[in-house]
Amino acid sequence: MIAIPALDLRNGRCVQLVGGRPEEERVSLPDPLAQAKYWWDFGFRHLHIVDLDAALSLGQNRGIIREIVSTTDAEVQAGGGVRSRIDVEEILALGVCRVMVGTRAVEDPQWLQEMAEAYSRRIMVATDTRDGLVLRRGWTESSGTPVQALLANLDPLPLAGVLCTDVSREGRMEGIDLPGAEAVIRGTRHPVWIAGGITTMEEVRALNLAGAAGAVLGMAIYTGVLPPEQLAEEFGA
Repeated sequence: MIAIPALDLRNGRCVQLVGGRPEEERVSLPDPLAQAKYWWDFGFRHLHIVDLDAALSLGQNRGIIREIVSTTDAEVQAGGGVRSRIDVEEILALGVCRVMVGTRAVEDPQWLQEMAEAYSRRIMVATDTRDGLVLRRGWTESSGTPVQALLANLDPLPLAGVLCTDVSREGRMEGIDLPGAEAVIRGTRHPVWIAGGITTMEEVRALNLAGAAGAVLGMAIYTGVLPPEQLAEEFGA
């Protein structure tokens, strides 16, 4: 399993939100490129970038993503507001390894199948959830679809993996829903990245034992609650 620092981009800054709510911005750093280099210097060899502005249809930060990819050797997965084939192509052209898609993947299974087949093992589906239901449109709406039902529909596709974020726990540093995470990991044949509420090394190790492909870390490493040196040493590469 790999530990991946999250770089959430908003208005050209690197931020961390609580509960996926734009009005609850807890961390705001002015230089995302410097932050990417900071995590690389600690030993993290993977980065997770979400363009929050694009996800909320308020603009985009693709120039910053391109700069991060071109100036670090990190393996980058990126998403946020990816709702068309052109979006997929443009983000892949930035040099990222995987493109994350959320809303369109939930609302348009046929489109997702076409993208997965056209870009085999390059598409990751972001299953942001609250109370076991998949969210859409920048985490502002519930799709009404249980996450397990969505996972079953994804199994035939040649995806790079599935990212499951428990938005209700994101940024709160109150711990993860480990049984829920384990159920997601068991519920699909695809590699699973878990995010949302990861707070302790014990939780990271539990996800590793459960078979997660990756753990995406945000608030806990930005505030120092999780020691980045130890995290990178055990799971950074």
